[in-house]
Amino acid sequence: MEKRQMLPISRLSSSCTVLVAALLFCLNFTTTEAYDSLDPTGNITIKWDVMQWTPDGYVAVVTMFNFQQYRHIQTPGWTLGWTWAKKEVIWSMVGAQTTEQGDCSKFKGNIPHCCKKDPTVVDLLPGTPYNMQIANCCKGGVINSWVQDPSNAASSFQVSVGAAGTTNKTVRVPKNFTLRAPGPGYTCGAAKIVKPTKFVTQDGRRTTQALMTWNITCTYSQFLAQKTPTCCVSLSSFYNDTIVNCPTCTCGCQNNITNPGSCVEGDSPYLASAINGPGKNSFTPLVQCTSHMCPVRIHWHVKLNYKEYWRVKITITNFNYRMNYTQWSLVVQHPNFDNLTKSFSFNYKSLTPYGAINDTAMLWGVKYYNDLLMEAGPFGNVQSEFLFQKDPSTFTFQKGWAFPRRVYFNGDNCVMPPPDAYPWLPNAGPLSTVPPLVFPIVTLFASLVFLLA
Repeated sequence: MEKRQMLPISRLSSSCTVLVAALLFCLNFTTTEAYDSLDPTGNITIKWDVMQWTPDGYVAVVTMFNFQQYRHIQTPGWTLGWTWAKKEVIWSMVGAQTTEQGDCSKFKGNIPHCCKKDPTVVDLLPGTPYNMQIANCCKGGVINSWVQDPSNAASSFQVSVGAAGTTNKTVRVPKNFTLRAPGPGYTCGAAKIVKPTKFVTQDGRRTTQALMTWNITCTYSQFLAQKTPTCCVSLSSFYNDTIVNCPTCTCGCQNNITNPGSCVEGDSPYLASAINGPGKNSFTPLVQCTSHMCPVRIHWHVKLNYKEYWRVKITITNFNYRMNYTQWSLVVQHPNFDNLTKSFSFNYKSLTPYGAINDTAMLWGVKYYNDLLMEAGPFGNVQSEFLFQKDPSTFTFQKGWAFPRRVYFNGDNCVMPPPDAYPWLPNAGPLSTVPPLVFPIVTLFASLVFLLA
């Protein structure tokens, strides 16, 4: 009879250890998709404060704080959803509303604002009557980033909940929170009961607190937000005639056979009908036909070289015919930002994600001047110039040093050209573009000329 050889227990245990480690690595990889090394602690925190009890529930103030340094929520704004733990209903809301009422047929007399098990809430628009407002509401769901405009980096609404319990022990926190801003991208964790929020009166002489508080943390992942990149970077310089365009098919490819109408030519007579065609209200991008097919392109041009300074021009171009980018922001990483001397028409704020290293800049438009990036067309671009002081120990135009390391637009990482395509200095190029066999022929020809002479 054939004897089967059994593995030693030590080998089995080591094999299991390797397998478990591999599984843990895969799990960790999927959970770190939302990590952003330039804003490692950035998130949107939703705070749910129970302010008073009612005969069948409570009144709460819900506030969303945007703790992200450079990522904001733009028009058409946020959409917040959750699932009730029991059979709660929403009697009324101030500063926001649900998109659907649901089936409230079992109620007689007073009809709730919403009876759905999984309500969806949106912000009210500017101009809402004052008796329907609370602080930090009614901005159409727009929330600015923490660095760009901290006074408008929060959004609040009040909700009166019924059939919910009237004590800290009978109330149950909602589940399955979702945040769309305005599309996918944010993943929200479970609600966690925390210490009640404390409120200080304006004179600072009295402190009150919520009856009960729970927090929800939502993090952003560019991989979940869209399947393809949303922006790309092109490069040029004064010392080279080459313009390095965005890589071909960066954000998609032109294919009128399998995907007709995926882009539109800028001089097309049917441009107006295409813009107002299907997808108009869904904010589906309609981009101008380009080799890269990106909605936004950032162009970095090394413009001038002085004795102690050098000058760069940045141009942001919008190729999307259906989007005006409000409160746009740009994050650029370059080692010479520690010696930035002048920004001519963009606001500038230094970011230090790596402690004392000052190589990351956040840029955004000047209010009422260029803070609105218009849709594709003759006015669909904004630009500024930057003056840098040279550090003799590090400054060089060689090997692409003068170009950015990373670029973010509205919080999304933009695709850079490959490094070997960067504009090079005339004396830093290949030694010769002449085939190797030409050199012996030239040498022989020169020798014959010398002998004949």
